[in-house]
Amino acid sequence: MSKLTHFDKNGQAHMVDVAHKPISCRRAIAEGKIRMHADTLAKITSGHHKKGDVLAVARIAGIMASKRTAEMIPLCHPLPLNSVHIEFNLDESDACVKVTVTVETEAKTGVEIEALHAAQVALLTIYDMCKSVDRGMCIEAVRLVEKSGGQSGTWKAKSD
Repeated sequence: MSKLTHFDKNGQAHMVDVAHKPISCRRAIAEGKIRMHADTLAKITSGHHKKGDVLAVARIAGIMASKRTAEMIPLCHPLPLNSVHIEFNLDESDACVKVTVTVETEAKTGVEIEALHAAQVALLTIYDMCKSVDRGMCIEAVRLVEKSGGQSGTWKAKSD
């Protein structure tokens, strides 16, 4: 396993110096889901939730989160994002909303954290908008699915 890059030789936290790295096309895909009662999912699906279009608000929240990741994660580099795509899949058989986030940039460092942050905030927004009818919702299985670009190349998560 590689050493942790956010610590110097004395064990002190530091921001990784990427000055020497070339700019390259980078892409990351993250996913996660939020489980809920079937009637909560029905409110989201039908568009009859009293707070409005839950998924539209969650999509915007996720996009905003991806753009502001460096403000929330202390040692994360601020990056210019080329695109952020957020897709929701409503699974009635599992009573959950699944989110898939794809983030792309041309930069010296990757966008994995931006994709993960967007997924978490999109799911948290769904929770916030639906908590009045279902406080027992559970956000789970948030993970990096794939990344490409940079020195380490392409990485894909093992299938479940």
